Amino acid sequence: MTTQTDYDALVIGAGFSGLAMLHHMREIGLRTLVVDGEDGIGGTWWVNRYPGVRTDSEYSYYSFSFSKEVREEWAWSERYPAGAEVLEYLNFVADRLDLRKDIRLSTRVERAVYDEERNLWTVHFQDGSSLTTTYLISGMGVLSQAIFPDIDGIDGFRGQKYHSSMWPREGVDLAGKRVGLIGLGASGIQVVPEVAKVAGDFFVFQRTPNFVVETTNDPVTAEDMAYLRDHYDEIYEKAANHPFGVAMEPATHSTLEVSPEERDRIFESKWNEGGFHFANECFTDLATNHEASELASAFIRKKIHEIVEDQAVADMLSPTTYSFNGKRVPTGHNYYASFNLPHVHLVDTASEPISRITEKGVVVGDTEYELDVLIFATGFDAMTGTLTKIDIVGRGGRTLREKWLEEGLKSNLGINAHGFPNFFMSLGPQTPYSNLPVPIQLGAQWLQRAIQWARDNDVPFLEATPESETWWMEETERAGKATVMYSEGKKAKAWFLGDNLPGKPEEFQVYMGGGQVYQQFCRQVEADGYRSFLAHQPVKA
Repeated sequence: MTTQTDYDALVIGAGFSGLAMLHHMREIGLRTLVVDGEDGIGGTWWVNRYPGVRTDSEYSYYSFSFSKEVREEWAWSERYPAGAEVLEYLNFVADRLDLRKDIRLSTRVERAVYDEERNLWTVHFQDGSSLTTTYLISGMGVLSQAIFPDIDGIDGFRGQKYHSSMWPREGVDLAGKRVGLIGLGASGIQVVPEVAKVAGDFFVFQRTPNFVVETTNDPVTAEDMAYLRDHYDEIYEKAANHPFGVAMEPATHSTLEVSPEERDRIFESKWNEGGFHFANECFTDLATNHEASELASAFIRKKIHEIVEDQAVADMLSPTTYSFNGKRVPTGHNYYASFNLPHVHLVDTASEPISRITEKGVVVGDTEYELDVLIFATGFDAMTGTLTKIDIVGRGGRTLREKWLEEGLKSNLGINAHGFPNFFMSLGPQTPYSNLPVPIQLGAQWLQRAIQWARDNDVPFLEATPESETWWMEETERAGKATVMYSEGKKAKAWFLGDNLPGKPEEFQVYMGGGQVYQQFCRQVEADGYRSFLAHQPVKA
């Protein structure tokens, strides 16, 4: 007997994942609701509105392919769309596919509890209300649980203080002000050129430099959009079959099998194409061979010294403690050139750390940098943070947070965890290290088929087997340790290992074996009749 619930499926989060899930769940007739604690659609693109926010991926593969109407009617304006344009796109998707009627905003989840007897989830909200659902789906994102650094006096600063992910919607007037920035991951790298344009004095506090691949941001023409519409499926298929989810040509040679002259020529050509082209199209082994990684590092260091006029500053901006791919490679838009401006000051906090923050500013060694505005671009509790912040309570009253703390990071393909029937994760931990719209769409379509199969076969719930979790943990570790991301990521304290957050266990937060390999595993599960998701149920022959 089926227990009546308020909804068949409830999705937490109204960003890319939430919209894709809502569309695909409705396609198979599920009564579906999306809830989001914010007061606008867009997920990370609603929350992040700091100066310079934009995609690191090109427009042609940073979108959904499943709606012909959206494909034919939407037009991008820039090669790397700004955050406001991505937000506009997501709202266009919501309106064009009539999704908004099934989205409830300003509805923040505090707790979700599985009822074993009735096989349903009760979702409790901050306002004291609750709803029941058969299927509970997290679309909460991978980089949305912001973290602040543990610096003495951080709460005592009397100027304006902002985290990049909590930027005021009305904006901040930085013109002529003394501005400080702590944090130089992808967000901080986007902040620098924009703040440098307007600040009076700009102090960039750098602990770990990054290998930034500069690019250009050309306008998208009507001809470009016509080509994209004519080749949408081909472009999407190329991205889906690429390890990093980008529509790029696979490299054909090892870094080590070509002459130094040919190597430099290839590096130069892909540097000129910009962005992810350098990491993905130069050579086959930049992510797997330490010598190859260091050759790429040397090339980028040379570029930094060509761009930055003060060679001492160029030295500071050139990573030497880890090599290329030790951090996620960000795309730059005049990042290095910003340090040629006389009012932009790079402060090395690796050799002499920030000792404290005062009422007036930031103290490094014996020097106090007085500031009007202090910006933190200090990153996120990636992949797991949103899932462990709220109480997701499975079998026996055990939370997902407790499970991962006690057992280590375990799931089956990052989709579901043992002990949490019918709870699914879009972009859960241990899903691919990728341009995200691609695995978001493929994941929503996979889950649509899995739930339809369960309903057609009277399977009351899907739940990962313990054996599948052990296998996937081992495969995630094996794939990660086969890359330079492991040793170099440890040196760089990379978020994809959890090393950016003190006290967080060092585990691969993402699958480094390639998005296309991950999708093969997903298809194999499907072909096997979802056996690895049938815990606590008899397996049919």
